[in-house]
Amino acid sequence: MDLPSLSEYWNEIEPTLLIAVGFVLFIFPEPATSAFGAGLMLLGVSWWFYEWGR
Repeated sequence: MDLPSLSEYWNEIEPTLLIAVGFVLFIFPEPATSAFGAGLMLLGVSWWFYEWGR
């Protein structure tokens, strides 16, 4: 039995990383980075739900 490669899970990893980076920027105490982080998290969550439905 072969182990799955990273390329098989790339569609799940990309939005998760986007959400994680957005969260880190969101908790940084600067208004501009918080707004950018919230936008990245929103994009990551919407991308995640889009990939979930496929």
